[in-house]
Amino acid sequence: MSSGNDCRPQTFSKPALSEKAAAELVDRVFGLKVSWLQPLPSYDDQNFHVRVLRSSAGAEGADEYVLKITNSEDSREPDLIQVQTQAMMFLSAEGFPSATPYLTKDGKIMSLESGDPGAGNAKYMVRLLTYLPGTPVAKIATNAQILYEIGKLAASLDKALAEKFHHPSVKSLHRGQFIWNLANVPLLEQYIYALGQNKYRAVVEQVIEQFKEKVIPKLSSFRACINHGDLNDHNILVDSSSASLESPQYRVSGILDFSDMSYGYYVFEVAIAIMYMMIESADPLGVGGHVLAGFESVVPLTAQERGALFLLVSGRFAQSLVIAAHTALLYPDNKDYLMITAKTGWKHLLAMFEVGQEAVERRWFETAQGYEHHTPA
Repeated sequence: MSSGNDCRPQTFSKPALSEKAAAELVDRVFGLKVSWLQPLPSYDDQNFHVRVLRSSAGAEGADEYVLKITNSEDSREPDLIQVQTQAMMFLSAEGFPSATPYLTKDGKIMSLESGDPGAGNAKYMVRLLTYLPGTPVAKIATNAQILYEIGKLAASLDKALAEKFHHPSVKSLHRGQFIWNLANVPLLEQYIYALGQNKYRAVVEQVIEQFKEKVIPKLSSFRACINHGDLNDHNILVDSSSASLESPQYRVSGILDFSDMSYGYYVFEVAIAIMYMMIESADPLGVGGHVLAGFESVVPLTAQERGALFLLVSGRFAQSLVIAAHTALLYPDNKDYLMITAKTGWKHLLAMFEVGQEAVERRWFETAQGYEHHTPA
């Protein structure tokens, strides 16, 4: 759910290429003939699922890719897109199920291209990424096993990036005013008008005030790293590794969308993962302990980090809900996609505050403690 490297959630910069133009783009830039193409839902970029004809010695068939056309605002920051793509390639080489780019005809990982005629002088960064198979977590009934695996993945990914990833443009991930960085919850104040005057606005104002009072002063005590920043239930793909319908065993088969990568803190990543795993859960307040246990099997949190977890999860709910409401005003045609989280998100955020920080944290920490001697099957 990227939104550019400034504090605007979304400007009128989303690409709107026709399917015909997208197919011609794949041919012209990557030298591949499209046999089938279908739009994919997206926040402020434009994505297509693409099948291209493959013809090699004695073998014919089709290869699958995702054509990713970055919005014109983010496309002005090639260093940022370059480092995000290099991070994907690094993680793939490290054994993570991450997409990798198909090179352009001149051997580059991306190309700056013009949009459809009529789009003015807008330029869009274009990449063709390998298509990852699997089912989005949003479409399965999550269980303790996959929640633990997602927490473990979040910590392992951040740890690998923090300890081993080096790139000349890595400094571009210091995105000070980036609205989706969890440190920037106070920036929501300028978009809160989109909620109107109601109980939702009141709880968001409470989140922001508590965040400024209790989280911001502690940031310097958290351990820094590079965050994926958007491990939501649509950006994690899974497949089932068991035939049992009653108790399926899942494994993560794909990690999507690195456009929200930025420097942050380990505790940010686990908070973001917890929040998004709550969205479709039948027991939302019970999710956190399983995700936390998986995360802490790789990176145990400090007492300071644990103490901020409730407000960080609440802060991510507030970011998602406020920015979606604001952006839906700008893009009413994309409202259904933009408001996916809002359908249950408000209910979960209100429930967290009704139950209270102490009770919610107790449940999370007791669940996580139960894993100390027993990891999931």
